[in-house]
Amino acid sequence: MADDSDIPPAGQRQHFRTRLTHAGRGGTKALGFVNPPVLRGSTMLYPTIADREAAKNRPLERVPGYGINGNATHWALEDVIAEIEGGTRCRIVSTGLAAITTPLLAYLSAGDHCLMPDSIYGPGRKFADVAMKRFGIETTYYDPLVDEAGMAALIRPNTRVVYTESPGSITFEVQDIPAIARAAHARGAKVFMDNTWGLHFFQPFRHGVDVSIQALTKYAGGHSDVMLGSITTNTTEDFERVHATLRALGQYASPDDCWLCLRGLRTLGVRLQAQMEAGIEVAHWLRGRPEVAHVLHPALNGAPGHALWKRDFTGASSLFGLVLKPEYSEEASHAMVNALQLFGIGSSWGGYESLLTSTTGNFTRTAGTGRFHGPVLRVHIGLEDPADLIADLENGFAVLRAYRSEALEE
Repeated sequence: MADDSDIPPAGQRQHFRTRLTHAGRGGTKALGFVNPPVLRGSTMLYPTIADREAAKNRPLERVPGYGINGNATHWALEDVIAEIEGGTRCRIVSTGLAAITTPLLAYLSAGDHCLMPDSIYGPGRKFADVAMKRFGIETTYYDPLVDEAGMAALIRPNTRVVYTESPGSITFEVQDIPAIARAAHARGAKVFMDNTWGLHFFQPFRHGVDVSIQALTKYAGGHSDVMLGSITTNTTEDFERVHATLRALGQYASPDDCWLCLRGLRTLGVRLQAQMEAGIEVAHWLRGRPEVAHVLHPALNGAPGHALWKRDFTGASSLFGLVLKPEYSEEASHAMVNALQLFGIGSSWGGYESLLTSTTGNFTRTAGTGRFHGPVLRVHIGLEDPADLIADLENGFAVLRAYRSEALEE
């Protein structure tokens, strides 16, 4: 699948990989190094008091000021992320979780109601259950596969935010974002989306999203060595609200991490394409394994959510779920994962390395979703050759079967 299928005809807009290469830079005719420099600093000096006051009175403009306001290193990264997601303004924060919590606090107050999908990222759910609850904000978890009428029925007069995440964490439910957005907007609620999996394959603002959230720690950084998040908006009103809360919370990202992420983004197009293709190849192979009950990859024909994925996405990341048949115990799945040599056991994803870990029992559901009879694994395909990854998985499945046989003999 081409990675540019969402781009208008030639002459109207440059292709994705071209925009990734040139966004956030001075340009090919500018005098200076190719990569923007890292700017570090806390204190900015001004010639006069009047100059300092003028800077303080322009908080939404990119005027150098105290370090927490950011500088050209931050702004370059913000420009690239806004370009990728089709938004107008972006702010960078310290982590992906901060990108979730900051806009929630920007739009929700005591007495408000928030709707979140049952498949939301676990730490985001914990924030709602602990911090938001303590602040007097009520959260209802809904079935991520809700349709427009179902969403309309869930929205209350005090519902301020409808949160979405598509595909969902661990179980990869694809949500009908345009339908959810229509229901939310008709009743005055804002629509948030965690777009980390979709990245640029899903254009959030074309589908009704108001605030797009990403963990830049994943594919954007691409090398498993930075912690960053982004909050992208498409209107001045939304940007002002997010920006004011971000400043009030003291949210800030290291310019060194921003620079590393910028460097990682330059190769994002080729990495995403290679990892998407490898992920689909491995997922197809897994689908044919006798030990496997389900492969939760929306890009596979016949997989749950495939029709919505095909309608709204132009590609897929290389993260997906794997459900083993119920005759294999959780302990057997652990033995399989432990035996793998090329797949690391890790919580993150989006880097150049492949990961595989058990997720059974590691997610909470209260709306009746995400129920499977066998162990659930999460697979991330990196930049290794798919043939080598498949050979590694072959050996892992041999350990899985042997563990089961030994358990039956006992």
